[in-house]
Amino acid sequence: MAKNRVLQYSSEKQGILSRDPLSLDEEPEILSLRPDHLGDYVGQAEVVETLEIAIAAAKKRGEPLDHVLFHGPPGLGKTTLAHIIANEMGGRLTVTSGPALEKGGDLIGILTHLEEGDVLFVDEIHRTPRTVEEFLYPAMEDFAVDFVFDKGIHARSHRFHLKRFSLVGATTRVGLLSAPLRDRFGIFRSLDFYNESDLIQISTRSAALLGIAMDKEGAAELARRSRGTPRIVNRLLKRVRDYAQVRGDGSIRKKTVEAALSLEGVDGLGLTDLDRRYLKTIIRFYQGGPVGIEAIAATLQEESDTLVDVVEPFLLKIGLLTRTSSGRKASEAAYLHLDIPLIPAMQKKQPSLFES
Repeated sequence: MAKNRVLQYSSEKQGILSRDPLSLDEEPEILSLRPDHLGDYVGQAEVVETLEIAIAAAKKRGEPLDHVLFHGPPGLGKTTLAHIIANEMGGRLTVTSGPALEKGGDLIGILTHLEEGDVLFVDEIHRTPRTVEEFLYPAMEDFAVDFVFDKGIHARSHRFHLKRFSLVGATTRVGLLSAPLRDRFGIFRSLDFYNESDLIQISTRSAALLGIAMDKEGAAELARRSRGTPRIVNRLLKRVRDYAQVRGDGSIRKKTVEAALSLEGVDGLGLTDLDRRYLKTIIRFYQGGPVGIEAIAATLQEESDTLVDVVEPFLLKIGLLTRTSSGRKASEAAYLHLDIPLIPAMQKKQPSLFES
């Protein structure tokens, strides 16, 4: 029935079908909690200020924005900033990811369809295959791609000129980026975890968009358990909303947040079941460390990349985990948080099978 409403019968010159968008066409299919403009973006003040200056200067010159690289843990707003850049520059956003670009032809097909001032966003850009990455070098520097026709003695090279576009890359592991690719970005910014006051603003704004009432204490408690990450605060907000509507009176208060997130396995510091199992593995299986990440991953039966990218950044940030040259080590704060007695150093050594 929704498709039928797209047809608009009119006596005007356009005939049966109208090119004007109807109200139904303009309605978003899914409510997005992402801000659309830099003025609505909360947190990352230095990053926002850098982008405001760069965007204003580029628009003043009538040029596309310099290529931008964002790096930092997942969920801090890299994809949101790419959408905002496209909106601010008035261009179209094309979204892809490094693993999706399996062949050079995939990237060339995307690049040749970009219009002047468009924004190409490549998520997890460090996972782009090296053969595909080579096509990015002339595209970023000269706005051109080189094709090779035929093979052997009949091989011919042709340069295809592209429209001037802006590339926005995002990575959680900037150290894995090759130096030639990294050096071709004009703006290079790191995103850090958000403080509690910024997360309160984000949760309050999201609650208003979702149409649910939330008091200050509820917002503060939600922010405290969100690991300094906007994506997590929005995800937990939806779970608390469900709990409030089914088990409560429909509004979010501190007790509602505590009850809902206790059910989700999120404790007062924002640690999940995987975080706690990670720390307990180091403490109980490896006497508090130091221990290598591969050994921890094997014990937990989890991918080491998941632990490095998702679990460790926040644990390091709040001081429950330390990295040494010998491996990972649980801090004293981790013992206290998990209510595990501290083991004296001389008692940590496991008895040998050959000892009596």
